[in-house]
Amino acid sequence: MDTSKKPVELGFSMPAEWEKHSAVWLSWPHDTTSFPHLKEAEESFVEFIKEISTSEKVELQVLNEVMLDHVTDLLEEKGVDMERVTFHPANYADIWFRDYGPIFVTNQKTKELAMAKWTFNAWGNKYKILLKDNEIPYAMNAGMKLPMFEAGIVMEGGSIEVNGKGTLMTTEQCLLNKNRNPNLSREEIEKYLSDYLGVRHFIWLKEGIEGDDTDGHIDDIARFVNPTTVLCAYDEDTASPNHAILKENFEILENATDQDGTKLTVIKLPMPGKISAHKTPLPASYTNFYIGNTKVLVPIFGTENDAKALEIIQSVFPDRKVVGIDATYLVYGFGTFHCMTQQQPEV
Repeated sequence: MDTSKKPVELGFSMPAEWEKHSAVWLSWPHDTTSFPHLKEAEESFVEFIKEISTSEKVELQVLNEVMLDHVTDLLEEKGVDMERVTFHPANYADIWFRDYGPIFVTNQKTKELAMAKWTFNAWGNKYKILLKDNEIPYAMNAGMKLPMFEAGIVMEGGSIEVNGKGTLMTTEQCLLNKNRNPNLSREEIEKYLSDYLGVRHFIWLKEGIEGDDTDGHIDDIARFVNPTTVLCAYDEDTASPNHAILKENFEILENATDQDGTKLTVIKLPMPGKISAHKTPLPASYTNFYIGNTKVLVPIFGTENDAKALEIIQSVFPDRKVVGIDATYLVYGFGTFHCMTQQQPEV
């Protein structure tokens, strides 16, 4: 395959997350700086794998044999079917696979799978120690041997959201940030996204939530749940620093259309509110859910809005089981389930 051509020229595009997966990719948590309560973070991770492994296979990165043995013990203890989990020894720094891993693109006519590789600069060069995660897609592909298309611009998977029909959502705060691609205009960035992900219509929201070190990733504020419906984080508390930001994003979505000019259905999803275990603002959001083949796994935080959020999410996924998993200690690392996953589509 001629990977000097753009993916879109060869018929590739990024499927929506609710389309069929063959697997989900993850990296096991280990850094006590990111996760001061590492044991509790691991417990959330185990619970996630237990639930998702019945829905799709798990491709799990571990640092070494010691970690592999430790993780195997934890998973077996929880009754996980180990035939559903494949381990990949890898030299990774952090668990936020969606941001440094490849985005899988597919050609539905030829039934081919490929990787779109972006440059990961640790969210605007904020964390030098994490820059090595930019190499992970190359290490993965040493084994997978897929066609790899290298965009050559800085972009993280958590900053974009697609409906699989040609529309992409993102935020100005992130993709137009001078710490990403300072020499590219909005139109030039849109051209890269069109060429590498097969999209043609763009919805630009403004800012992300308080405490988000990624500069406003979309997966903490708005998610497509079908081609014309968006769940949008909304904070009714007018005293909250998130209130005005999320209200503006909601209004933009209410006036937005899909690639065919169809108005979107926009549904408000509450924010978790104050989490007792957290002294400082952390980017806890129910929109950071992962859509698996048969289940939707939702981060919950032990607040009164948990039940309401799960009810709303279940209402838009009638054919999938919605499962809430405590992510209180995972979000210390500034992300939860969507941030830590990357789906591998089935072709």
